[in-house]
Amino acid sequence: MLYVWSKLSSQKWADAWEERFSGGAQGALVITTVPGRTMIRVELYCEKEKVALEVQKEFGGSVRKVKQQNWAAISAEPPPPVKVRDALVICAARTKAEMAAARKAHPGREVIGVPPDMAFGTGHHATTATVLRLLVDEAVGFAAAGKAWRMGDLGCGSGILAIAARKLGAESAWGCDFDPKAVLVSRENGTRNGVPEVGFDEVDVLKWKPTKAQCWEVVAANLFADILENAFPTIVKVMKPGGVVFLSGILHTQADECLKAGEAAGLVIERRLKVGKWVTAKARKVVG
Repeated sequence: MLYVWSKLSSQKWADAWEERFSGGAQGALVITTVPGRTMIRVELYCEKEKVALEVQKEFGGSVRKVKQQNWAAISAEPPPPVKVRDALVICAARTKAEMAAARKAHPGREVIGVPPDMAFGTGHHATTATVLRLLVDEAVGFAAAGKAWRMGDLGCGSGILAIAARKLGAESAWGCDFDPKAVLVSRENGTRNGVPEVGFDEVDVLKWKPTKAQCWEVVAANLFADILENAFPTIVKVMKPGGVVFLSGILHTQADECLKAGEAAGLVIERRLKVGKWVTAKARKVVG
């Protein structure tokens, strides 16, 4: 059983709500806007009733029970496809028939079907979309140089980045998340998209002890600033010398401090991109 806390709020507070519940520790946040309206509905889906009631005590609103299977129906309308360069299209296709229709509608692109289950990410958020573009560009560079590469995705969510890496030519890809439901959804998405060999495991990056084999040419770390700052030593450890990492999930107000911590850990920041209130950076591991 799941519990959802909900509250109507002024649209001007949307960023504040997103920042307040960033990280997903209390639950999955869903903000619903209505065109032409100044109000939004803020919903937080929690595993424990106690958590939902604590949020209600602090902010008001209401709490109700929801069935597990209702997660996939949080949004009545499927999100529009996301096109990434000329290489990928991310859509809400769930069945084989829907996947086939999407491929027919988008010839020449690799189609990745990611239904909006559990609000774990469909490529629409600025952080994920920016990392996808950087990943496509990096894959083009590897292909042009005739170099093989592998990818590790820390904080995989729906598995979209690791799946995209395999579609873009990575010899192998692996992802992890601290949330077991995210891992389950990622595995289902890997099978749905024809890459069941992509591994997904439940891992807390702040407690993780990577093996010697867990070292990649490309790493994605779409986390949050406070987690990144504490995880930078481990992130650098799992990067090949000269390898790249895409750092995302960073609010622009936290970017300077966060990226300085990355530099102190041995990274060189090569690109810094701001989309809305979010910052994504491409960094490289110092060689020698």
